[in-house]
Amino acid sequence: MMRNALKTIGRLIDKQKVSFISSVDSEGFPNTKAMLPPCEREGIKVFYWHTNSPSMKVRQYRNNPNACIYFCDKRFFRGVMLKGTMEVLEDEEIRTKLWKNSYSMYYKGGKDGGDFIILKFTAESGRFYSNFSSEDFTPSYDSSADE
Repeated sequence: MMRNALKTIGRLIDKQKVSFISSVDSEGFPNTKAMLPPCEREGIKVFYWHTNSPSMKVRQYRNNPNACIYFCDKRFFRGVMLKGTMEVLEDEEIRTKLWKNSYSMYYKGGKDGGDFIILKFTAESGRFYSNFSSEDFTPSYDSSADE
């Protein structure tokens, strides 16, 4: 059993170079996509990604916000799945806060070119897999909720 979910899972997430996000299509089937790691996170409760506004996943999240994200440490064969909702954010303040100049390689028009958008995931439940067993946990913003 994990002593501190925030610390254990936070470390696993921060070491990954790939994350997986899942949406639900119009026929009710899950769609999973490999992404860069989140550009920011708040504990193990809220995660932010940047993406292209005309993408299929943006349309799917606007139609159905139910989502799942997954992080996998293949070296130690462990992972964490979080279920919750994904919001599509077009707010100028959050876009400015999360923008990095290095993102220009993905968004030819830059931050204000119309293609840069933020996805915000809020976790409702989680499941951690390690040492051939798994356990459920409640995602939190800070470690005091795990003690």
